[in-house]
Amino acid sequence: MGSVAEYIVDRLSKLGITDCFGVPGDFSFPLNDAVISHPLMRWVGCSNELNASYAADGYARVKGASLLCTTYAVGELSALNGVMGAKAEHVPVFHLVGMPTMRHQLNHKVIHHTFGDGVFQNFAPLSAAAACVSAVLTPDNVVCEMERVIAVATAKSQPAYLLVAEDMALAPVNETPSQAYPVAISDPIELEKVMDRLKTILNSGQRVVIMPSYKIARFRLEKELQSVVEKSGLPFVTMAMDKAVISEEHPQFAGMYIGNHSNPAVVELVQGADWVLNLGGSFFNDCNTLAYDFDLDERKIVTVDIDFTKISGQVYNPVQLKDVLNALASSVVAPAKPYRAPARPKIPLVGEPDAPISVESLYSRYAGFIRSGDIVVAEVGSQNSVSILPFPENTTFYSQAQWASIGFATGCAFGTSIAAPGRRTVLFTGEGSHQMTANELGNMGRYGAKPIIFVLNNSGYMIERALEISPDEKYNDLAPWNYTALPAAFGCKDWFVARAATNAELDKAMEEARNHQGACYIEVIAGRTDFPLGLKVMNSRLMQMYGFDDEREMP
Repeated sequence: MGSVAEYIVDRLSKLGITDCFGVPGDFSFPLNDAVISHPLMRWVGCSNELNASYAADGYARVKGASLLCTTYAVGELSALNGVMGAKAEHVPVFHLVGMPTMRHQLNHKVIHHTFGDGVFQNFAPLSAAAACVSAVLTPDNVVCEMERVIAVATAKSQPAYLLVAEDMALAPVNETPSQAYPVAISDPIELEKVMDRLKTILNSGQRVVIMPSYKIARFRLEKELQSVVEKSGLPFVTMAMDKAVISEEHPQFAGMYIGNHSNPAVVELVQGADWVLNLGGSFFNDCNTLAYDFDLDERKIVTVDIDFTKISGQVYNPVQLKDVLNALASSVVAPAKPYRAPARPKIPLVGEPDAPISVESLYSRYAGFIRSGDIVVAEVGSQNSVSILPFPENTTFYSQAQWASIGFATGCAFGTSIAAPGRRTVLFTGEGSHQMTANELGNMGRYGAKPIIFVLNNSGYMIERALEISPDEKYNDLAPWNYTALPAAFGCKDWFVARAATNAELDKAMEEARNHQGACYIEVIAGRTDFPLGLKVMNSRLMQMYGFDDEREMP
């Protein structure tokens, strides 16, 4: 069966993982070597562990799971923020960490990457807390523990933490019978209770709207969801974090729900409904609702989450999301006239050619640039209003709206580009977040990734300015980088690079990007406080909270 390290890598490759993101380290060399020598696995080196964790997150969103490999302490702790984001947003990243030999640990050696006190595994609780399941692997337990870890991580769609000592990684596996770990199942009595309640609701003639969650995509339940939508004939809406979980060109898609700032018809549809069927457990968080600006009676929300259902305050568990979807699809009775959404108007191009780029002219151009099949990655904050744009069929959207760690999107776009080289990854990022992880451009070039990157340059942290009483605080300023020089500086060859300050310049750059066969990098110059809709609303609410008139100039 080979060594422990070889077994771990081979077992994870059977999940469809073909790339391992990471940074090498002496304690993880046996793990790094196992990746390099595996016929179906590729090592994808990153500039630092945080970037690697972001890339692994993006890769897993596309492929269903990913592998992140770091060294003990300094490496794993550097990756921790990204792994915690994956936990918050239900992304199954297998975090594999190599630690000092058990011989050194048992002898309490004073060694690098420690506090010098001879104590080891004191960082393990931190990394384990960022995962839903963890294991310290040895030759005696690696076979059964890998099955347990994979089963739990798959059931919860969250990260797993795998820790293995350097000498244990090199040791041969002690062959033990492999026992299939039991998968999560619904309690049949609880499931029957749920279905009785749901059938009563759906057959009552009351107004019901479906609100699917991003978790539908994490658990690969898009077909089951679509079956429920079509057999029920009900309208469905999505919030920003859940955007495009199924096609927005579906005739039953009623639009985006962003609280009271939604299209009035969507506000009436959702907030006027008798029941909101929340399939997957969408977050009514601050980002999805523009700082909780919505009027929706929580008692009307039926939440069918990953492993429980909540109806009118009553919780039923364990009840699996997939089982509820399948039961709904087989039992729901379609109405005589299923819902049909009105035709979506196309967003017109606005802004005179020679005029400076404004948020209105920019987003009208973004809308026309996104095409069917794209993977759209948007940085939370200055670029997250991309989620409001209408998307063509088969477009996928990723943004870290719950964890909201700025800098995520650049690394995520690298991961999606590696996971789906046949699709076009389009990254929308602000320059503040981009500065945190821009060194990953070098690895995009190194591994032949071909994203199209729009960097919004508005002279600082736009999201922080929007959340300030005064936008002029010095700590929201940034170093004035020469952005268009970055791809070449990081060794990227044959990239199309442009800088656009007017609408005409942006139109020309976008046309070039459409026709370019390789990666593209476009710097977009925009107003310092020209906020997109989401930030504009949040800024307005902040001003009102502190007693400033919306029409007044901010202090």
